[in-house]
Amino acid sequence: MCFGLAVASRSVVAAYGAVLQPLGLTHPQYLVMLALWQHERASVTELARLLHLEPGTVSPLVRRLEQAGFVERTRSTRDQRALEVSLTPRGVDLRHAALAVPEQMLARLQMSVDELTRANALLRDIIVAAEASVEG
Repeated sequence: MCFGLAVASRSVVAAYGAVLQPLGLTHPQYLVMLALWQHERASVTELARLLHLEPGTVSPLVRRLEQAGFVERTRSTRDQRALEVSLTPRGVDLRHAALAVPEQMLARLQMSVDELTRANALLRDIIVAAEASVEG
């Protein structure tokens, strides 16, 4: 299982690379943008939690997205220590172009929506079980 998950992960991320390159995004940046397109605004800590990453991993991703003009970082009005990340108009516009990504990935992986839905459900079960075993 360990080998299969590792190879599948690397292979899928590589396939995403070719699809995301015209958008000016890496796969990790795309994940941050997906979270922001869903939530519109989030702190770096909230993004890290949503993406199951460390804040120290998310910060450089957000910084590069800001340099590209897709997001902006501001100090939280509730907590001056926290940085809030929000979409710029360019980041909002990018979502329209990114709507083609899932269909392109279906074609690249040569899988149906049902197959990917089942695979995703199984992967979520594995994630929950693995996280519970680490925490418990």
